[in-house]
Amino acid sequence: MRKYFRGGIAALTGMLAAGLVLAPAAGAAPKQDPDTAKLAGALTTQKINWEECAFPGVAEATVAKFKTVKGLACATVQVPRDWHDPADGNTIGIRVSKTETAYKGTSRQGIALVNPGGPGGSGLPWGAAMALRAPVLAGQYDFIGFDPRGVGLSTPLTCSYTVPTSTDVNVLNKAKVDGCLQNPLTKFITTEQTTYDMDFIRVLLGEKKTSYIGYSYGTWLGTWYAATFPAKVHRMLLDSAVDASQSTLENTWNLQPRTRDRQFQEALLPFMARDNARYGQGTDPMEIRRNWEKAGGTREFVGQLFAAWFVIPAMYDTSQYHAAASAVASVIDASKTPSTATDSEKVERIVAKMLTTPDLTAENKEFIAKGKQNALAALAKKERVAVKATTAAAEVETWDATFEAIRCQDGQWNQNLHYWNYWLADLTVNAPFIAPFMSTPLCAYWPTKNSMPKPDKKTFPRIMMAQAELDAATAYEGGLATAKSLPNAKLISVDNEGSHGIFPYNTDCVDDPIVFYFQTGATPRKQFTGCQGVPLPHEDKTYEVGGKMTNGKIKIKMITPAVREANKIVRDLLSGSTTAAADESGLPANL
Repeated sequence: MRKYFRGGIAALTGMLAAGLVLAPAAGAAPKQDPDTAKLAGALTTQKINWEECAFPGVAEATVAKFKTVKGLACATVQVPRDWHDPADGNTIGIRVSKTETAYKGTSRQGIALVNPGGPGGSGLPWGAAMALRAPVLAGQYDFIGFDPRGVGLSTPLTCSYTVPTSTDVNVLNKAKVDGCLQNPLTKFITTEQTTYDMDFIRVLLGEKKTSYIGYSYGTWLGTWYAATFPAKVHRMLLDSAVDASQSTLENTWNLQPRTRDRQFQEALLPFMARDNARYGQGTDPMEIRRNWEKAGGTREFVGQLFAAWFVIPAMYDTSQYHAAASAVASVIDASKTPSTATDSEKVERIVAKMLTTPDLTAENKEFIAKGKQNALAALAKKERVAVKATTAAAEVETWDATFEAIRCQDGQWNQNLHYWNYWLADLTVNAPFIAPFMSTPLCAYWPTKNSMPKPDKKTFPRIMMAQAELDAATAYEGGLATAKSLPNAKLISVDNEGSHGIFPYNTDCVDDPIVFYFQTGATPRKQFTGCQGVPLPHEDKTYEVGGKMTNGKIKIKMITPAVREANKIVRDLLSGSTTAAADESGLPANL
C-alpha cells in the first residue's frame, strides 16, 4: 500500500496505530500482504445482517432462478472510504451476496468472488449466477457476488458539473472531469481501493484465502488483487483479459475499436455470406460490406443505432449472430427504398423486417426486442439533447461517473490532445466501422498518480486465463501480453471464437483444465493451450477465420487482409466527398 506522510510525527503515529508499517529495509524478508483486518480496526467486528437479495435491473425470471441457489443472501458491509487512511472515520457501504452451495467437510475449498467487468458492472448477482453456470464448482465453492465501490447498491459515485456554453468538446470534457474531481468520493473510486474491499470481504466471511473469477475489466481487478495480496489467493481465473502488461488501461481501449472492426469483417459478414438463403445478401462478404457502406453504414445515425444495439452486443455473445446478421441485412434492404420517414419510424420498419428473418429463436426475438427498446431510447435522448442545445441558460448535469473514475484513475493516460486528434483521424482510416462512435476519452483530461503494483515473481500465484481470438472488447493481443507478463499464468486460447467471456464454454478442451485447476490447483504443463471454437448458429462446423493457431497461441493481425480491403471500400466510397481543404490538411474529409 502506498503511504502518505501528513503532519510529521503525529501522522506517523496515526499510521502505526492503524496497522500500517514502514517499508522493509533492503535485504529484508519479502513484503507481507497488507492486513486488512488490522487496517479496518473496529469495522472488523461489525455485525453482518444477511437478508433476502434484490437485483435491480435483472429480469424477474432470472431473479427467480437465482433465488433457487442454496443459501443466497445479501448484506451491506461497511469498509473504510480510504484504505490509505482507514482511521479517518469515513466509511462506505459495499453490497455483498453469498451462496452456501459447497458441500461441508474436506471437499469444500472456500469462497470464490466474482466480478463481471465494466468497470462499473454490478457483480451482486454473480454469486448466484456462477453457482448456476458452474454447478460442479459450486459443490466445492461458495460463490460471492459484490457491487464494487461506486456501483449499484454499494455507495454510488455520481458527479455534477455546470455545462459550459462553449461548443468546444475539449472545454466540455474538461468541465465534466473538473466537476467530478470536486466530489470528495471520486478519488477513492479506484481498483486499488476495491482490492482492499475484496480482501476485507474475505476477512468478514472468516476465510483464510479467497478464489476469484474475473471477466473483462474483472481481470484487471483480479491481477491487482493478486499483485497486492498474493498469499491470499487460492485459485484465480482471468477470463477475456485486458492488457495488464501495461501500467494503465489505455492500451485496452486503444485496441478495442480495431477489434470491433476486425470481428465485423472477419467473422460476422462471412457468416452472412455463407447463408444467402436466410439473409439474401449474396455470397461475397466484401459485397455485403460495400452495400452496408452504400446504405450509410455507421456514418448515418440509423446505421449507428443498429450497430450499437444489435451488432456490437452480438460481438459479446456470438450465439446472437443470427439477430445481428438480420439487422445488417435489414438496414441494407431498407436503404434501397427512398423514405421521408422519421428516424423512429425507420427503426420500427427495420426491426419489423428483421422479425421476418427465417428461424429466429425465442432468444433472438428477445434480443431484438431489447435492441429496439434501446435504439428508441437513444433517439429520444438525442431529441432531448437537441432541445437543451437551444437554451442559453447554464445547466447542471449529473452523471454516473464510476466507469470513467476507475479507468482514468488506475494509471495516467496520455494527456496530449494532439495525440488524441491523431488517434481519431487514424481510426477513420483503419477502423471506419466503429470510428463514428469514438471521441477523445475523458481520461485525456484526468490526472492521476495511481499505478498497479508489479507482480512479484517469487510470490505471484498460479492462475488460469482464457481468451477468444476475435474478442471485440478485450483484444486477444492484450490477453496474450498479459499471459506473457504474469508469472505462473497459463492461457487457454479459443480459436475462431469472438464471444467475450468464455468460461464455462461447454467444451472439454476449454472447461476441463479450468475445472481441474479449481479442484486441485494444478495448471496445464504448457503455458499455452489452443482450443477450437464452437460452430456459429445454424452451422454444423467451425470455419477458419482470422489468424492461425501455433503452439497454443493464435497469430493474428489487427488489420488483416480482409479488413484492409474493407477499409479501402470505405475510402473509395467517400472519395467523392473529399474537399481540397481536406486534401491539403492531410485529414479525412469527415473530420
